[in-house]
Amino acid sequence: MTENLPPSKEHVIPRVIEEEMKQAYVDYAMSVIVGRALPDVRDGLKPVHRRILYAMNENGMFHNRPFKKCARIVGEVLGKYHPHGDIAVYDSLVRLAQDFSLRYPLIKGQGNFGSLDGDKAAAQRYTEAKLNKLAEEMLQDIEKETVSWRDNFDGSLKEPEVLPGKVPNLLINGSSGIAVGMATNIPPHNLVEICQGVIELINNPEVTVEELMEIVKGPDFPTGGEIFVGKGLLYAYKTGRGKITIRSVVKNEENRLVITEIPYQVNKVELIEQIAELVRDKKIIGIRNINDESDRDGIRVVIDLKKDVDSSVILNQLFKYSRLKITFGINLLALVDNEPRTLSLVQMLQHFLTYRKEVIRKRTLFDLTQAEQRVHVLEGLIVALDNIDQVIPGIKNSKTVDEAKDFLIKQYSLTEIQARAILDLKLQKLASLEQDKIKSENSELKIKITEYHTILNSEEKILLIIKQELTELITNYGDSRRSKVVINDEDETDFELEQLIEKENVVVTMTHGGYIKRIQIDSYKTQRRGGKGVKSAVMKEEDFVEQLFVCSTHDHLLFFTDQGQVYWLKVYNIPEANRLAKGKHLSNLIELKEENITAIIPIESFNQGYLVMATEKGIIKKTDLMEFSRPRNGGIRALNLDQNDHLVGVKLTDGTKQIILASRKGAAIRFKEEDVRSMGRTAYGVHGIKLDEGDRVVGMVIAEEGKQVLTLTEKGYGKQTNVEEYRLVGRGGKGVTNLKITEKNGDVSYVTLLSGEEELLLMSKNGVAIRIKSQDVPHVGRVTQGVRLMKLNDQDIFVVAAKILDSEDEVSEEE
Repeated sequence: MTENLPPSKEHVIPRVIEEEMKQAYVDYAMSVIVGRALPDVRDGLKPVHRRILYAMNENGMFHNRPFKKCARIVGEVLGKYHPHGDIAVYDSLVRLAQDFSLRYPLIKGQGNFGSLDGDKAAAQRYTEAKLNKLAEEMLQDIEKETVSWRDNFDGSLKEPEVLPGKVPNLLINGSSGIAVGMATNIPPHNLVEICQGVIELINNPEVTVEELMEIVKGPDFPTGGEIFVGKGLLYAYKTGRGKITIRSVVKNEENRLVITEIPYQVNKVELIEQIAELVRDKKIIGIRNINDESDRDGIRVVIDLKKDVDSSVILNQLFKYSRLKITFGINLLALVDNEPRTLSLVQMLQHFLTYRKEVIRKRTLFDLTQAEQRVHVLEGLIVALDNIDQVIPGIKNSKTVDEAKDFLIKQYSLTEIQARAILDLKLQKLASLEQDKIKSENSELKIKITEYHTILNSEEKILLIIKQELTELITNYGDSRRSKVVINDEDETDFELEQLIEKENVVVTMTHGGYIKRIQIDSYKTQRRGGKGVKSAVMKEEDFVEQLFVCSTHDHLLFFTDQGQVYWLKVYNIPEANRLAKGKHLSNLIELKEENITAIIPIESFNQGYLVMATEKGIIKKTDLMEFSRPRNGGIRALNLDQNDHLVGVKLTDGTKQIILASRKGAAIRFKEEDVRSMGRTAYGVHGIKLDEGDRVVGMVIAEEGKQVLTLTEKGYGKQTNVEEYRLVGRGGKGVTNLKITEKNGDVSYVTLLSGEEELLLMSKNGVAIRIKSQDVPHVGRVTQGVRLMKLNDQDIFVVAAKILDSEDEVSEEE
């Protein structure tokens, strides 16, 4: 009855709730950090892994013994050392046996232990396991009082706090785990390189990370792949935190890509599904089929490509959009004296070396003690053997064992231990050969005792032993690297990927609805002026092509919106398509808000130059190109706009050009770029042209002497006019007449600059395109209405044009 009563006042301890919560959370956090999630810097193991290996060692499950059921191992670990769920223990055991999870598996499994496809291991009642020989090296000398021991969870048994750890397991197998408020992610390394690194540390205690990296080339993942090492890895090895790039190994075989190695911890089935989804979403165009031909000999995923597709482009897109290339975050966090610490590569090797010196001292001290005790016994036996004719009668005449013991102690000045050893001596030891063995053993042990003392008194001897052990590990377990190291002094950027992409000019089009694509220039045939053109895009009825230009696949594209924002994109990241394809919506490629793209500028380099921007209300602004050199996913502000004003044109200049602004109602003004000072990105700008009521600016060109201004109208009319005919005036004036507007030709819709050697690609609102030579466009004065360049339906209007340089295609008629 009393147990249900509330506690009396004298048993209540007053405590502030905030302090109690804080202390409870700290206790929980430390329990997780020390007891579960983080590995010890000495043996590189978490408690569950250590308990599994120790339990298997105690039960004699060695590499040269038969396999034992995993259920038996799990039960042994649960019942004696690890009071948690059996699934947690079995999953940990399975991982220790997976050659795709651990670079050097510590357990040898028999049965289904899972796969790279994400398949789970069979139930523990079906699988069997035993220790790998390398794991036995981790446990070597554990019986020689080399490690500290603690009570198990119920105090009935002792378990090791840490294993002797002859192998630098933390670095060769790595570790990952999430604790409370911290996480570790240590990549695996090559055993040969790490052992040689420790040897180098012994030879040169002042070794630097840079010097160590000449030996330790970088992580070595069990699944192989290519790793890019350079400043990022150097920073990680110096500070304990950083990242590296891991890329799949892909071979190009006769119009198909063959994946033979994938990044560490990437699920192969999910990777294939991801690639298939990219193809379905048309984010990657050109893949015909994907087959998984992997077997027990290794990975082989075959990606069949469509005919005449550039495999380098597809590979680049796969690296960018799929997990064929990943970033591996390095966090060298481990327990040092039961406290979590972020360590450098040198510090990790130093902690391992310090611990091994401690283990060897304890082992040597244990061997010394055992040898001295044995010598003590042997010396007593030798005394008895030398006086055997007196010893036997003395023992024989004694009435009890204690009397015989006292006789030996007093008669020959022996200790109780020596006397007991003599009394336990078998008669067979009295044979002359057996006597020689005892004396020989005594002499050998004395030599070993001298050697043990030398080791304990010499740091150099201990280090020599460690070097010998590491050399043996290299000989017995060393292998070649699996991950190929690619030296990269800079962080891996798109520049590296550009080496895979052919540099060529392409046509980029974007519709009013936001669909963008790039097309091979050869898709368009050259025609004479006045032809009907060819169908260039299949679009929804309300959509039409709004932007069209020619650029290199390696260029950056700056996307300027009518609201004054700017976004970045590489040309080769735009999906390639044929003439009739709709393309990919731009919102899938950049993070657009509620705004429309009004200008796209190809940029090869941001090193020098200016961007000149013009708005519908005639405002003009000049900004240094370098202010646009740092891409942001959400874009940046290019200029501030008045209400109801919109950006209509952007040009790349060198700061010394002349500018022509053209309006919808046929006006134009020419002035010097120097009249516009350079301003910051968020500046408003200055007046460029004074407009009549209802008029607006439709375009801007950079004027060059000897070239012509091409003016095109909504109804398909156009003309060329020499730049010299546009009088040079100061900015802000009304300008001169650019084109005579009539009902026949319609308002001005587009202006650009020609040199006379180009070919032109013209496109209407309904997607009809025509490719003509610039020589076919007549050279006439400013106050003219031009000639018909395209035959348009009554419901169609001309919207956009682009220049194509120096094509060698023959002129041909095509209906």
